[in-house]
Amino acid sequence: MDDERQTRFEVVYRETYERILGYAVRRCHSPEDAADVVAETYAIAWRRVADLPGGDEARLWLYGVARNVLANHRRGEQRRHARQIALEEDIAVFFPSPEETQELRAIGHVFRSLSVDDRELLSLVAWEGLDAGEIAHVLGRSRNAVRIRIYRARKRLSHALEDAGLGFTRNRTAEIQAGRPS
Repeated sequence: MDDERQTRFEVVYRETYERILGYAVRRCHSPEDAADVVAETYAIAWRRVADLPGGDEARLWLYGVARNVLANHRRGEQRRHARQIALEEDIAVFFPSPEETQELRAIGHVFRSLSVDDRELLSLVAWEGLDAGEIAHVLGRSRNAVRIRIYRARKRLSHALEDAGLGFTRNRTAEIQAGRPS
């Protein structure tokens, strides 16, 4: 029994490690934090190997586990993270990165101003390349609910970018010029 369990875990680990690591790296502020998230994700998978689905669903299941591990990590690190961002922004004023443009900083600031849920949805689409059905599986929601949430998150990002002067549409520009900003 233990050999079957170990073999099953090893197969899933080899097939999913790179993607789960990428998921964590793109969501953590340091490689060390990402490594901790990945380690905890696979520790949970090992303890719950009997619950681990087969095939490609294992990857989606692990995304869900990693998402929960990240949520726990974020709750514990929320205050430290807020201070870190403030410090980075203060330092960037005096020592800007040569490859970082003002527009990219502004886009990053707008993205960080979105809710955690909106950032997560948009990241699952953009960074992980998941479709609405896969995201629904990860989040434990219906596909239709996820489609609606993605649509709304994209709208909020679009409006926030427009408000920051980073992506005006013709309708939005006409509203502003007519003195009717929404």
